[in-house]
Amino acid sequence: MNTTLWLFFGFLTKHFIFDYPLQGPFQYKNKGTYGHLGGQVHAFLQGLGTFLVLMLVLPVTKDSFFWAFIFSYVDGFVHYHVDWAKMNLNRYWKLGPTTSEQFWWLLGFDQYLHYLTYLYIITRFV
Repeated sequence: MNTTLWLFFGFLTKHFIFDYPLQGPFQYKNKGTYGHLGGQVHAFLQGLGTFLVLMLVLPVTKDSFFWAFIFSYVDGFVHYHVDWAKMNLNRYWKLGPTTSEQFWWLLGFDQYLHYLTYLYIITRFV
């Protein structure tokens, strides 16, 4: 596989791991409160995962290390705000997984925005 595919595979894998199995109640119950540590931890772990993927796939140089750090921060920042917005829109519109199909549309859009972030990051490196 080429670098682009390895990066995309790595980002999808880390996203799944940190968004589902490793995201506990402290994170997902508090992502809708701006500035809460739960949401910050979740975003930090997503950014850390991005950094690890970049360092595992790309040749490690001073330049790649610097840009991996920058884009990991960008990923965490974007991830935090996308999740915060999703949580607040769900609350505002009273959307729930068993009460509204729009809940699932919003969840899908949330995931779509995360994947667009990964595609943007990949284009900066390949």
